[in-house]
Amino acid sequence: MSKIFVRERRKIEDGEKKPRFRVVGVSGGDIKLYVKHIRKNELNLIATESGADVVYLPAKGGGSKNGSGKK
Repeated sequence: MSKIFVRERRKIEDGEKKPRFRVVGVSGGDIKLYVKHIRKNELNLIATESGADVVYLPAKGGGSKNGSGKK
């Protein structure tokens, strides 16, 4: 069975009309997603139609702002 790993975007505000989730990875060879950001209803529809499970990763991160992963 395939899995789609997503987390909530960090730079999003309430009421903002931008996709809320970021695709982190996909497990299983039968699904390819060509987006980085996706809306929850789109994500759920893709998961339902393909038989995949959606795994929500914790949004809290401990990385730095420069993207190096070092504090």
